[in-house]
This record gives sequence, structure tokens and C-alpha cells, in this order.
Amino acid sequence: MYQRVILKLSGEALKGNGTYGIHPITVKGIATEIKEIYELGVQVGIVVGAGNLWRGKTGEELGMDRAQADYMGMLGTIMNGLALQDALESIDVPTRVMTVLPIAAVAEPYIRRRAMRHFEKGRVLIFSGGTGSPFFSTDTAAALRAAELNADIILMAKNGVEGVYNKDPRKHVDATMFTELSQEQVLQQKLAVMDQTAASICRENKIDILVFNMNTHGNMKKAVLQEPIGTLVKWEEKE
Repeated sequence: MYQRVILKLSGEALKGNGTYGIHPITVKGIATEIKEIYELGVQVGIVVGAGNLWRGKTGEELGMDRAQADYMGMLGTIMNGLALQDALESIDVPTRVMTVLPIAAVAEPYIRRRAMRHFEKGRVLIFSGGTGSPFFSTDTAAALRAAELNADIILMAKNGVEGVYNKDPRKHVDATMFTELSQEQVLQQKLAVMDQTAASICRENKIDILVFNMNTHGNMKKAVLQEPIGTLVKWEEKE
């Protein structure tokens, strides 16, 4: 069983069947799944996106300054983090939201040593605000947190996608899912596991990634128990 994990949640996972916003019942369901792994004694850090509220690239396409649009997205991740914290604490899971953007009224500042202390005290941590800098994705934030907090693995919880495929399964019925991949295969086949900056951090710090479908009940627990689900991406050095 993994001892410390970084769970990467897309913001879109929080909108349920809607097209926009935060769906409370869906968030409560995600919190229940997180509680299952928390009760195993696993230290859980969560990085959440903001795709259900705002995307920096969308703002850029509308003519906004890219940095300004990205900062708006960072604020969206804080909103999602607070919603997830509320859902977790409503089912008796002690939780702290930490953010790299100064917003002391609602969240703690992210400090590595403080985060480690929270883990020791048995608290679930939600890392919001992305990296705190524009032009970087929440995938990169997840990779950074996994590296500096010595996480065993990054759990990439996908919204309705079982793992990594050789082509988009939503467009191609003959798409084939991989059960295990190496770093070289991901690079050579240009597979969309995460953005290149995040992938580089994982490669340099030897961090494995498990891509799985979060919409199947029990998958999060199976992932932590290292049961065969989804696609395991092993960032092995080239021999």
C-alpha cells in the first residue's frame, strides 16, 4: 500500500453532469472516496484544477492577457478546494486548504514543513492556487508537490477515462488502453498523460503516475492498494 500520495483532481470532475460550476452531490461523492483511503492510514495530498469554473487558455482566446487569465484560474482552484474541504469535514475528515497565493482569510499559506507536519497529524491536505505562477498547469503543481513532499506516486483521477490509450477512446472505438508504460514510450508515442513540464519533473524525480477512472466507485481505494487498475506510468531511466 502506498503511504503518501498526491491525488490530482480535474476541476471538471466537480461539476457532475452539468456543464459548469460545482455540483455538491458530486463533490460529496468524491469526498467519500477520499475518506476510504484516508481511513487506511494513507497520507493524502490533493491538487485540484479549475476547469469547471475557468480556464486560462479560454481567457486568452477571448483576448485577455494570458497571465491575468491564469491568475483567475488559480482563484478558481481555491474555490474548488474550499468546496472539497467542506465536503470532507462534513464526513469527519480533518482537512486543511493550503495555497501559494496569499489569501489568509480562507486558506493557509503553503509552507513545505507545515505541510509535512499536517501529514504527521493525520490531516488531508488540499493544495490550491496551482504553482502560484501563470503559464503553468495544475499538472505541474501536482508534480512539484509530489517531488518536494516525497510522495510515493501521483494518482491522476480522470473523469470517465479508464487510463491511457493509444488514441482518443471518445473518438475511436478501436482505441487500446495500456496497462503499463515507460517514460520512453510516453515520449516516443506522444501520449497525453500530462503536460511536458510536469512530465519532466516526474522524470527527473523518479515519480510514478497512475491514471485511472475516478467515476468507478472503489477505484481510488484500489489505486492506493496497488490493485491492477488504469495505466501505470513508470518513469524509469533509459538503460
